[in-house]
Amino acid sequence: MGWLFYTDGRVQTYADEKAEITRLCTSHGDTRKTELVKACKLGSTWYAAARVTNCDGTPVEDATYVTDADGSITFGAVFLTRYDDGCWGYKDMEESTGPNESCAPLGLIALLYDLKDPDSYAQDWRQRCRDWASIPDYDEGDKIRLAKPVTLTDGSTCQIVTATHYRRGRQKRRCYRIEETGGLVRLSKASLAGSELLSSAKGAASPVLAEFLAGQKP
Repeated sequence: MGWLFYTDGRVQTYADEKAEITRLCTSHGDTRKTELVKACKLGSTWYAAARVTNCDGTPVEDATYVTDADGSITFGAVFLTRYDDGCWGYKDMEESTGPNESCAPLGLIALLYDLKDPDSYAQDWRQRCRDWASIPDYDEGDKIRLAKPVTLTDGSTCQIVTATHYRRGRQKRRCYRIEETGGLVRLSKASLAGSELLSSAKGAASPVLAEFLAGQKP
């Protein structure tokens, strides 16, 4: 399915988007109904868990999902969203179609029902979400070895870095100090996958903070 854009301006805010995602995940037909269980937004992508039940109370028969004891199934969905000339649009994908975006939080993944095929696209998507969630969120001063060297815009590489930050106006932004040069670099969360903590800032003074304090006037 392609993109669908709304030209009537009904979606302008986060609350508008969530309301529309809820509407898209809600339906009530003659035999089945679908309702939103949970939705969350990361970047411009919405992740949703939706439950399907039969109106007459009989178990839902489905080729992909194992039916729960109450007769329902709960599946995952991904909604890509963007604004184009002020118009909000979305592209929706069910988890079994193998969406590329795979950053759904573990709390949402835990709501989804078991899959009948262990090698399905949905199983792979769920595992990629779990892998994403397992990437560490390092503390200020932690020294890290990346799983593989990262190539910078000037052609150089870095692999051992220390978590620190810089300020832009009132905003505090995470960056990393390169071990070899002392320069600062922004790293994506994906580049931290498989990284190793060499030394922790917890229980010891952060070397970055110590360097900063040493340069301050008494």
